[in-house]
Amino acid sequence: MAGEPQNDCLFCKIVAREVPATIVRESETTLAFRDINPQAPTHVLVIPKAHHRDAAALAAAAPDVAADVLREAGAVAEDEKTADSGYRIVFNTGTGAGQTVWHAHAHVLGGRGLTWPPG
Repeated sequence: MAGEPQNDCLFCKIVAREVPATIVRESETTLAFRDINPQAPTHVLVIPKAHHRDAAALAAAAPDVAADVLREAGAVAEDEKTADSGYRIVFNTGTGAGQTVWHAHAHVLGGRGLTWPPG
């Protein structure tokens, strides 16, 4: 069920503190932590604490929480000192787009030049 923790979800386990992560921000509805395989000097994931399969499911079921994720992504960029130089927020949705964890999450990338398109 959307919003309910999933036993087999890595990010639900991070929210429950069953799996360690380097947490950089936390709000009532979101958690932000460093990516274990960073693709840029700043690479932080911002997730809703409630389980939603992907960004589209999150936006449909809980648009207020989707807005919280985006707000926290901006706050991460400020904290990481990448807001002025520029940063990217990426939601991968579906296997073909590179989604590997089926819990909605935003990648906050910055700290180096980011070309477009990324690939």
